[in-house]
Amino acid sequence: MIRQKTFDFLNELQANNNREWFAEHKKEFDQEFQNAKVFFQQIGAELGKQDSIEKVHVFRIYRDVRFSKNKAPYKTHFSVSFSRTKPLLRGGMYLHIENNESFIAGGFWEPNAEDLQRIRKEMELDAEELRSILQQPQIIETFGTLTGDELKTAPKGFDKNHPDIDLIRKKQYLLVRKFTNKQVLQADFPQEILKTFAAMRPFFDYMSNVLTTNLNGESLY
Repeated sequence: MIRQKTFDFLNELQANNNREWFAEHKKEFDQEFQNAKVFFQQIGAELGKQDSIEKVHVFRIYRDVRFSKNKAPYKTHFSVSFSRTKPLLRGGMYLHIENNESFIAGGFWEPNAEDLQRIRKEMELDAEELRSILQQPQIIETFGTLTGDELKTAPKGFDKNHPDIDLIRKKQYLLVRKFTNKQVLQADFPQEILKTFAAMRPFFDYMSNVLTTNLNGESLY
């Protein structure tokens, strides 16, 4: 379980994000991080029963500040990603635990140039199936709508007046569900995580099919 002590520690870290404070509270960090790590690994094991998971990656607390204006040395959250087994299964899942900012996300955060172009070409050809999936009650009730960074105008080679330009100009294709601290601390939170990831499956199945076929629908593998 994620416990209140986890949020307490992360909240204090946010207020004291410096190496001196962290060194003084390293024992507390080790306890809370280990607890979160075990929780994440248990979720990964259960998730593997409903999907094919290639990798469970628990992120470190240390920030890479070399190219960032924000020089705070530590993240103020615990997080983990679950990668689906490539090449036939595409998309990744992410769980983020932070005081008042916890969420689950799934989809395509940083698709490579080839995958992004393939998705855009599919949207240009026919976006009806994706729109139909995004209008499913379970998707709307759980995630609302598709999110992600996007270009301000059409990508090179695409018509800015295309009826599906809202999908074509996206750089990320994500489904996100936020959680309150109270929800995270409830006993059924692990089940809610698994239900949330399961709700993404129609979206993942569609995108996996797109990324493993050409525009004629012929398999690439």
